[in-house]
Amino acid sequence: MRIVVTGQVGLDKKPFLQKVVELAREQGFDLALMNLGEMMYSEAPDVPKGRILDLPLSRLQGLRRSVFKDVLSACAKHANVIVNTHATFRWRHGLFYAFDHDQMQALNADMYVVLVDNIDRVHYRLTRDGHHDHTLKDLMVWREEEVLATELLSGIVRGHGCFYIMARGGEQEDSAAEMLVRMIFRRSLRKAYLSFPMSHVGNGAASSAAMAQIEDFRRQMKRMFLCFDPGDVEEKPLCALAIQAAQSGLRSIEYGPAGAKALLDVSDLLTIIPDIDGQIYARDFKLIDQSDMIISLIPNIEEGRPCISSGVERELQHAHEAAKDVFVIWLANVHPSPFITETATEVFRSVEQAVKFFIENGYVPSGPPGRLFT
Repeated sequence: MRIVVTGQVGLDKKPFLQKVVELAREQGFDLALMNLGEMMYSEAPDVPKGRILDLPLSRLQGLRRSVFKDVLSACAKHANVIVNTHATFRWRHGLFYAFDHDQMQALNADMYVVLVDNIDRVHYRLTRDGHHDHTLKDLMVWREEEVLATELLSGIVRGHGCFYIMARGGEQEDSAAEMLVRMIFRRSLRKAYLSFPMSHVGNGAASSAAMAQIEDFRRQMKRMFLCFDPGDVEEKPLCALAIQAAQSGLRSIEYGPAGAKALLDVSDLLTIIPDIDGQIYARDFKLIDQSDMIISLIPNIEEGRPCISSGVERELQHAHEAAKDVFVIWLANVHPSPFITETATEVFRSVEQAVKFFIENGYVPSGPPGRLFT
Protein backbone atom coordinates (compact mmCIF):
# COMPACT_ATOMS: atom_id res chain seq x y z
CA MET A 1 0.00 0.00 0.00
CA ARG A 2 1.19 3.48 -0.87
CA ILE A 3 -0.61 6.27 0.97
CA VAL A 4 -0.18 10.00 0.35
CA VAL A 5 -1.25 12.14 3.32
CA THR A 6 -1.62 15.88 2.84
CA GLY A 7 -2.97 18.75 4.92
CA GLN A 8 -2.48 22.44 5.56
CA VAL A 9 0.22 23.87 7.81
CA GLY A 10 -0.64 23.82 11.52
CA LEU A 11 -1.89 20.24 11.65
CA ASP A 12 1.17 18.64 13.30
CA LYS A 13 0.88 15.81 10.78
CA LYS A 14 4.25 14.26 11.57
CA PRO A 15 3.57 13.27 15.22
CA PHE A 16 0.08 12.13 14.26
CA LEU A 17 1.42 9.89 11.50
CA GLN A 18 4.18 8.58 13.77
CA LYS A 19 1.39 7.41 16.08
CA VAL A 20 -0.26 5.69 13.08
CA VAL A 21 3.00 3.88 12.35
CA GLU A 22 3.37 2.80 15.99
CA LEU A 23 -0.18 1.45 16.12
CA ALA A 24 0.32 -0.42 12.85
CA ARG A 25 3.54 -2.03 14.08
CA GLU A 26 1.89 -3.02 17.37
CA GLN A 27 -0.65 -4.91 15.24
CA GLY A 28 2.09 -6.64 13.25
CA PHE A 29 2.04 -4.50 10.09
CA ASP A 30 5.10 -3.14 8.33
CA LEU A 31 4.55 0.58 7.73
CA ALA A 32 7.19 3.19 6.89
CA LEU A 33 6.74 6.96 7.16
CA MET A 34 8.45 9.32 4.74
CA ASN A 35 8.24 12.97 5.84
CA LEU A 36 8.97 14.91 2.67
CA GLY A 37 9.55 18.27 4.37
CA GLU A 38 11.98 16.79 6.90
CA MET A 39 13.83 15.03 4.11
CA MET A 40 14.17 18.30 2.17
CA TYR A 41 15.73 20.02 5.19
CA SER A 42 18.19 17.13 5.54
CA GLU A 43 19.09 17.54 1.87
CA ALA A 44 19.69 21.29 2.38
CA PRO A 45 21.52 21.70 5.74
CA ASP A 46 22.28 25.35 4.92
CA VAL A 47 18.57 26.26 5.17
CA PRO A 48 17.36 27.28 8.68
CA LYS A 49 14.28 25.53 10.02
CA GLY A 50 11.08 27.21 8.92
CA ARG A 51 12.73 29.05 6.02
CA ILE A 52 12.65 26.50 3.22
CA LEU A 53 9.77 28.24 1.44
CA ASP A 54 11.93 31.35 1.16
CA LEU A 55 14.18 29.55 -1.33
CA PRO A 56 13.89 30.33 -5.04
CA LEU A 57 11.26 28.12 -6.62
CA SER A 58 13.81 26.47 -8.89
CA ARG A 59 15.89 25.25 -5.93
CA LEU A 60 12.79 24.28 -3.96
CA GLN A 61 11.52 22.16 -6.82
CA GLY A 62 14.96 20.60 -7.28
CA LEU A 63 15.10 19.63 -3.61
CA ARG A 64 11.64 18.11 -3.78
CA ARG A 65 12.46 16.03 -6.83
CA SER A 66 15.70 14.84 -5.29
CA VAL A 67 14.18 13.59 -2.04
CA PHE A 68 11.19 12.07 -3.82
CA LYS A 69 13.60 9.70 -5.55
CA ASP A 70 14.48 8.47 -2.06
CA VAL A 71 10.75 7.99 -1.37
CA LEU A 72 10.44 5.82 -4.47
CA SER A 73 13.48 3.80 -3.39
CA ALA A 74 11.93 3.26 0.06
CA CYS A 75 8.76 1.94 -1.58
CA ALA A 76 10.84 -0.90 -3.06
CA LYS A 77 11.97 -1.90 0.44
CA HIS A 78 8.72 -1.61 2.42
CA ALA A 79 5.36 -3.23 1.80
CA ASN A 80 3.49 -0.18 3.07
CA VAL A 81 4.59 3.46 2.93
CA ILE A 82 2.97 6.72 4.03
CA VAL A 83 4.23 9.84 2.23
CA ASN A 84 3.66 12.91 4.39
CA THR A 85 3.57 15.98 2.16
CA HIS A 86 1.49 18.95 1.04
CA ALA A 87 -0.55 19.33 -2.11
CA THR A 88 -0.11 23.12 -2.20
CA PHE A 89 1.86 25.93 -0.59
CA ARG A 90 0.91 29.57 -0.31
CA TRP A 91 3.87 31.72 0.64
CA ARG A 92 5.66 34.82 -0.54
CA HIS A 93 5.84 33.27 -4.00
CA GLY A 94 2.03 33.02 -4.04
CA LEU A 95 0.10 29.76 -4.43
CA PHE A 96 1.91 26.82 -6.00
CA TYR A 97 1.65 23.06 -6.12
CA ALA A 98 3.88 20.94 -3.88
CA PHE A 99 4.27 17.82 -6.02
CA ASP A 100 5.54 16.68 -9.41
CA HIS A 101 3.07 14.83 -11.60
CA ASP A 102 5.57 12.37 -13.09
CA GLN A 103 6.87 11.34 -9.67
CA MET A 104 3.34 10.98 -8.28
CA GLN A 105 2.55 8.76 -11.25
CA ALA A 106 5.63 6.67 -10.47
CA LEU A 107 4.50 6.37 -6.84
CA ASN A 108 0.99 5.42 -8.00
CA ALA A 109 -0.44 5.68 -4.47
CA ASP A 110 -3.40 3.49 -3.53
CA MET A 111 -4.92 6.11 -1.25
CA TYR A 112 -4.86 9.91 -0.91
CA VAL A 113 -5.89 11.28 2.48
CA VAL A 114 -6.20 14.97 3.31
CA LEU A 115 -6.26 15.67 7.04
CA VAL A 116 -8.44 18.48 8.39
CA ASP A 117 -8.95 19.91 11.86
CA ASN A 118 -10.87 22.65 13.66
CA ILE A 119 -9.57 26.01 12.54
CA ASP A 120 -9.04 27.16 16.14
CA ARG A 121 -6.72 24.19 16.75
CA VAL A 122 -4.75 24.98 13.58
CA HIS A 123 -4.45 28.63 14.69
CA TYR A 124 -3.33 27.56 18.17
CA ARG A 125 -0.55 25.32 16.83
CA LEU A 126 0.76 27.96 14.43
CA THR A 127 0.86 30.72 17.07
CA ARG A 128 2.37 28.27 19.56
CA ASP A 129 5.21 27.69 17.11
CA GLY A 130 5.76 31.40 16.54
CA HIS A 131 3.84 31.81 13.27
CA HIS A 132 1.63 34.87 13.63
CA ASP A 133 1.49 36.16 10.06
CA HIS A 134 -1.92 34.78 9.14
CA THR A 135 -5.63 35.42 9.62
CA LEU A 136 -8.38 32.90 10.29
CA LYS A 137 -9.60 33.61 6.75
CA ASP A 138 -6.16 32.56 5.47
CA LEU A 139 -6.43 29.27 7.32
CA MET A 140 -9.89 28.57 5.91
CA VAL A 141 -8.66 29.27 2.38
CA TRP A 142 -5.50 27.17 2.82
CA ARG A 143 -7.58 24.22 3.99
CA GLU A 144 -9.95 24.48 1.05
CA GLU A 145 -7.04 24.71 -1.40
CA GLU A 146 -5.38 21.64 0.10
CA VAL A 147 -8.57 19.58 -0.10
CA LEU A 148 -9.23 20.59 -3.70
CA ALA A 149 -5.65 20.03 -4.87
CA THR A 150 -5.40 16.61 -3.19
CA GLU A 151 -8.69 15.50 -4.72
CA LEU A 152 -7.55 16.73 -8.13
CA LEU A 153 -4.18 14.96 -7.78
CA SER A 154 -5.79 11.67 -6.79
CA GLY A 155 -8.25 11.85 -9.68
CA ILE A 156 -5.57 12.57 -12.27
CA VAL A 157 -3.13 9.91 -11.07
CA ARG A 158 -5.39 7.16 -9.80
CA GLY A 159 -9.00 7.89 -10.73
CA HIS A 160 -12.18 7.75 -8.69
CA GLY A 161 -12.51 6.13 -5.26
CA CYS A 162 -9.11 6.63 -3.62
CA PHE A 163 -9.51 10.13 -2.12
CA TYR A 164 -10.57 10.69 1.49
CA ILE A 165 -11.08 13.66 3.77
CA MET A 166 -10.30 12.65 7.36
CA ALA A 167 -10.44 14.56 10.63
CA ARG A 168 -7.13 14.97 12.47
CA GLY A 169 -8.92 14.13 15.69
CA GLY A 170 -8.06 16.91 18.15
CA GLU A 171 -8.78 15.42 21.57
CA GLN A 172 -9.71 12.16 19.81
CA GLU A 173 -6.30 11.84 18.14
CA ASP A 174 -5.78 8.22 19.20
CA SER A 175 -9.12 7.20 17.67
CA ALA A 176 -8.29 9.04 14.45
CA ALA A 177 -4.89 7.35 14.24
CA GLU A 178 -6.49 3.95 14.81
CA MET A 179 -9.02 4.69 12.07
CA LEU A 180 -6.27 5.46 9.56
CA VAL A 181 -4.59 2.14 10.45
CA ARG A 182 -7.88 0.38 9.77
CA MET A 183 -8.34 2.24 6.48
CA ILE A 184 -4.93 0.99 5.34
CA PHE A 185 -4.94 -2.57 6.66
CA ARG A 186 -8.59 -3.56 7.17
CA ARG A 187 -9.88 -2.86 3.69
CA SER A 188 -12.92 -5.13 4.15
CA LEU A 189 -14.45 -2.75 6.68
CA ARG A 190 -17.42 -0.76 5.41
CA LYS A 191 -17.13 3.02 5.35
CA ALA A 192 -20.04 4.79 7.02
CA TYR A 193 -21.02 8.44 7.27
CA LEU A 194 -22.61 9.17 10.65
CA SER A 195 -25.55 11.55 10.49
CA PHE A 196 -27.19 13.11 13.55
CA PRO A 197 -28.50 16.53 14.65
CA MET A 198 -25.73 18.80 15.89
CA SER A 199 -27.10 22.36 16.15
CA HIS A 200 -30.69 22.00 17.35
CA VAL A 201 -30.75 19.36 20.07
CA GLY A 202 -32.18 21.88 22.58
CA ASN A 203 -31.60 22.41 26.28
CA GLY A 204 -32.46 20.81 29.60
CA ALA A 205 -32.96 17.18 30.56
CA ALA A 206 -34.32 16.18 27.15
CA SER A 207 -31.25 17.67 25.47
CA SER A 208 -28.91 15.79 27.80
CA ALA A 209 -30.72 12.54 27.06
CA ALA A 210 -30.53 13.17 23.31
CA MET A 211 -26.82 13.95 23.54
CA ALA A 212 -26.27 10.72 25.46
CA GLN A 213 -28.11 8.82 22.71
CA ILE A 214 -25.92 10.47 20.07
CA GLU A 215 -22.67 9.69 21.90
CA ASP A 216 -23.68 6.04 22.40
CA PHE A 217 -24.57 5.80 18.70
CA ARG A 218 -21.24 7.28 17.59
CA ARG A 219 -19.28 4.98 19.89
CA GLN A 220 -21.05 1.78 18.79
CA MET A 221 -20.85 2.55 15.07
CA LYS A 222 -17.13 3.32 15.32
CA ARG A 223 -16.56 -0.13 16.79
CA MET A 224 -17.88 -1.77 13.63
CA PHE A 225 -17.16 0.55 10.71
CA LEU A 226 -14.74 3.09 9.31
CA CYS A 227 -16.78 6.11 10.34
CA PHE A 228 -16.61 9.58 8.86
CA ASP A 229 -18.09 11.66 11.64
CA PRO A 230 -19.04 15.32 10.98
CA GLY A 231 -18.74 15.95 14.71
CA ASP A 232 -14.98 15.40 14.51
CA VAL A 233 -14.65 18.87 12.94
CA GLU A 234 -17.08 21.07 14.85
CA GLU A 235 -16.63 24.74 14.00
CA LYS A 236 -20.26 25.87 13.98
CA PRO A 237 -20.15 26.93 17.69
CA LEU A 238 -17.54 29.52 16.69
CA CYS A 239 -20.21 31.39 14.71
CA ALA A 240 -22.50 31.91 17.73
CA LEU A 241 -19.53 32.74 19.96
CA ALA A 242 -18.32 35.39 17.52
CA ILE A 243 -21.72 37.09 17.37
CA GLN A 244 -22.18 36.99 21.15
CA ALA A 245 -18.68 38.36 21.73
CA ALA A 246 -19.25 41.18 19.24
CA GLN A 247 -22.55 42.10 20.89
CA SER A 248 -20.77 42.18 24.26
CA GLY A 249 -18.06 44.48 22.92
CA LEU A 250 -15.26 41.92 23.27
CA ARG A 251 -12.27 42.19 20.98
CA SER A 252 -10.97 38.66 21.52
CA ILE A 253 -12.03 35.36 23.08
CA GLU A 254 -10.28 32.16 24.17
CA TYR A 255 -11.56 28.92 22.73
CA GLY A 256 -10.44 25.30 22.76
CA PRO A 257 -9.58 22.49 25.14
CA ALA A 258 -7.74 23.08 28.42
CA GLY A 259 -4.04 23.63 27.81
CA ALA A 260 -4.56 24.41 24.13
CA LYS A 261 -6.87 27.43 24.11
CA ALA A 262 -6.53 29.64 21.06
CA LEU A 263 -6.79 33.41 21.39
CA LEU A 264 -9.17 34.42 18.60
CA ASP A 265 -9.78 37.93 17.33
CA VAL A 266 -13.54 38.55 17.27
CA SER A 267 -13.51 40.65 14.08
CA ASP A 268 -11.42 37.92 12.45
CA LEU A 269 -13.95 35.30 13.56
CA LEU A 270 -16.88 37.28 12.17
CA THR A 271 -15.28 37.32 8.70
CA ILE A 272 -15.14 33.50 8.49
CA ILE A 273 -18.76 32.73 9.44
CA PRO A 274 -19.75 32.31 5.75
CA ASP A 275 -16.65 30.14 5.19
CA ILE A 276 -17.50 27.89 8.13
CA ASP A 277 -21.06 27.37 6.87
CA GLY A 278 -19.97 26.87 3.27
CA GLN A 279 -17.24 24.37 4.11
CA ILE A 280 -19.50 22.37 6.45
CA TYR A 281 -22.04 22.06 3.62
CA ALA A 282 -19.47 21.02 1.01
CA ARG A 283 -17.33 18.82 3.28
CA ASP A 284 -20.19 16.77 4.73
CA PHE A 285 -21.48 15.90 1.26
CA LYS A 286 -17.94 14.85 0.26
CA LEU A 287 -17.78 12.64 3.37
CA ILE A 288 -21.00 10.96 2.25
CA ASP A 289 -19.63 10.48 -1.26
CA GLN A 290 -16.51 8.73 0.06
CA SER A 291 -18.60 6.36 2.21
CA ASP A 292 -20.41 3.14 1.37
CA MET A 293 -23.46 4.06 3.40
CA ILE A 294 -25.03 6.60 5.71
CA ILE A 295 -26.26 5.72 9.20
CA SER A 296 -28.48 8.38 10.74
CA LEU A 297 -29.64 8.63 14.33
CA ILE A 298 -32.87 10.51 15.05
CA PRO A 299 -32.96 11.03 18.84
CA ASN A 300 -36.07 11.21 20.99
CA ILE A 301 -36.90 14.51 22.75
CA GLU A 302 -39.91 15.92 24.64
CA GLU A 303 -43.18 13.98 24.33
CA GLY A 304 -41.56 11.40 22.09
CA ARG A 305 -41.00 13.84 19.25
CA PRO A 306 -38.08 13.27 16.86
CA CYS A 307 -35.06 15.56 16.94
CA ILE A 308 -34.31 15.91 13.24
CA SER A 309 -32.53 18.84 11.64
CA SER A 310 -32.61 20.19 8.10
CA GLY A 311 -28.97 19.11 7.78
CA VAL A 312 -29.83 15.48 8.55
CA GLU A 313 -32.69 15.54 6.05
CA ARG A 314 -30.41 16.93 3.31
CA GLU A 315 -27.72 14.33 4.11
CA LEU A 316 -30.23 11.48 3.86
CA GLN A 317 -31.54 12.77 0.53
CA HIS A 318 -28.01 13.26 -0.83
CA ALA A 319 -27.03 9.71 0.14
CA HIS A 320 -30.22 8.28 -1.37
CA GLU A 321 -29.66 10.11 -4.65
CA ALA A 322 -26.05 8.87 -4.70
CA ALA A 323 -27.35 5.27 -4.47
CA LYS A 324 -25.78 4.70 -1.05
CA ASP A 325 -27.27 2.37 1.56
CA VAL A 326 -29.38 4.57 3.85
CA PHE A 327 -29.93 3.35 7.41
CA VAL A 328 -32.02 5.31 9.91
CA ILE A 329 -32.18 4.64 13.64
CA TRP A 330 -35.46 6.27 14.67
CA LEU A 331 -35.73 6.58 18.47
CA ALA A 332 -38.81 8.82 18.59
CA ASN A 333 -42.18 7.38 19.66
CA VAL A 334 -44.03 8.83 16.67
CA HIS A 335 -43.81 7.06 13.32
CA PRO A 336 -41.32 8.39 10.76
CA SER A 337 -42.71 10.19 7.72
CA PRO A 338 -42.73 8.66 4.21
CA PHE A 339 -39.84 11.00 3.36
CA ILE A 340 -37.79 8.84 5.76
CA THR A 341 -39.25 5.39 5.16
CA GLU A 342 -39.42 5.64 1.35
CA THR A 343 -35.77 6.61 0.95
CA ALA A 344 -34.25 4.39 3.67
CA THR A 345 -32.78 0.95 3.06
CA GLU A 346 -33.80 0.00 6.62
CA VAL A 347 -35.34 1.83 9.57
CA PHE A 348 -34.48 0.63 13.07
CA ARG A 349 -36.10 1.52 16.39
CA SER A 350 -32.92 1.18 18.47
CA VAL A 351 -29.15 1.16 18.10
CA GLU A 352 -29.11 -2.44 19.35
CA GLN A 353 -31.50 -3.48 16.56
CA ALA A 354 -29.23 -1.82 14.01
CA VAL A 355 -26.11 -3.52 15.40
CA LYS A 356 -27.84 -6.91 15.26
CA PHE A 357 -28.86 -6.30 11.62
CA PHE A 358 -25.37 -5.23 10.57
CA ILE A 359 -23.76 -8.30 12.13
CA GLU A 360 -26.32 -10.81 10.86
CA ASN A 361 -26.33 -9.41 7.31
CA GLY A 362 -22.58 -9.35 6.73
CA TYR A 363 -21.98 -5.63 7.05
CA VAL A 364 -19.38 -6.43 9.72
CA PRO A 365 -16.56 -8.84 8.72
CA SER A 366 -16.74 -12.26 10.39
CA GLY A 367 -13.85 -13.86 12.22
CA PRO A 368 -11.70 -12.70 15.13
CA PRO A 369 -12.36 -8.98 15.63
CA GLY A 370 -8.87 -8.11 16.91
CA ARG A 371 -8.71 -4.34 17.42
CA LEU A 372 -12.01 -3.88 15.57
CA PHE A 373 -14.29 -3.94 18.59
CA THR A 374 -12.15 -1.99 21.05
